[in-house]
Amino acid sequence: MTAALFAPMQLGPLTLPNRVAVPPMCMYSACDGSVGDWHRAHLPTLAMSGAGLVTVEATGVERRGRITHGCPGLYSDDNERAMRRALESARAFAAPGTAFSIQLAHAGRKASAQRPWEGGGPLATDEDAWATVAPSAIPFAEGWPVPQALDAAGLIRVREAFAQAARRAARIGFDAVELHMAHGYLLHAFCSPLSNQRADGYGGSREGRMRFPLEVARAVAQALPPSMAWGARITGKDWIEGGLTEADAVALAQALEEAGASFVCVSSGGLTPQARIPTGPGYQVHLAEAVKRATSLKVRAVGLIAEADQANEIVAAGRADWVAIGRAILDDPRWPWRAAEALGVEARRPPQYARAAPKVWRGATIPKGA
Repeated sequence: MTAALFAPMQLGPLTLPNRVAVPPMCMYSACDGSVGDWHRAHLPTLAMSGAGLVTVEATGVERRGRITHGCPGLYSDDNERAMRRALESARAFAAPGTAFSIQLAHAGRKASAQRPWEGGGPLATDEDAWATVAPSAIPFAEGWPVPQALDAAGLIRVREAFAQAARRAARIGFDAVELHMAHGYLLHAFCSPLSNQRADGYGGSREGRMRFPLEVARAVAQALPPSMAWGARITGKDWIEGGLTEADAVALAQALEEAGASFVCVSSGGLTPQARIPTGPGYQVHLAEAVKRATSLKVRAVGLIAEADQANEIVAAGRADWVAIGRAILDDPRWPWRAAEALGVEARRPPQYARAAPKVWRGATIPKGA
């Protein structure tokens, strides 16, 4: 019998070969939003992993929506051409049946930041900083600039930027689109009462705070062809008093399902540095489980899932429909091969690498001290 982790899964119009997903992970290696050599090597490596779905990292729908100068975007023809080349490279090396998605995002008040290895703080004036936007004029943290609260024209501009980026993603040939509604970025910031203190129809009640993210979702849904799936990464919890809770995650997921989404990935945190997150193996799985109980969406769990048995148990027990393997797959891009072997399943290897299969080559012992 096939292990639950390696059973196929229907995702809207797509059939995925297994329940392993590579989540979007920032590489900070683009130039004015256009991906280049790094991504043309990085994405094929992930594509050969055997994961059923590979998602390109958070991609800004407008220039000011990028997190850093190195983050990709999909706001220009140059961006589109570069992303198409990267996707074509990935598909050329992908295991049969691998699907590709892209996460469309707007960093909001967390934009105009340094790359992590440059410090990760807000850009200084002499680092070509730019003005940021948010639901309310509340900075991300002490020392960060005060963002401009989006007015009516700004809301329309951002909503159309998401729709236009979705149209570009469809032209490029992606199979799915994921909207970033987590980690403190713009759409998450609208949802949370800690960052959204608007007095108009886009603030106040939970319904008001979800209004703009749902408008974006519907605009993206209308921009995509029926052959593409779409969904969102949402926040299961802000981990700070007065912030979003599991009940809010359920409400947003239900509204997204009503709007036509096929899936959600349930993450948490990122809204404020004051949050105290009790990290540990699978620390967010219970959040995904709460959403799964309340919707018919395909719900993905994410967060320190690193072992084959752990990932398989999450799916087999019905706690989530599929899992995202992030840091573990950066550490070992062949993680799905190892997991398949551990669970007694045939790995999806490129034929060029078939001689590395355990049934062909059992490995060698590395002498101690070597």
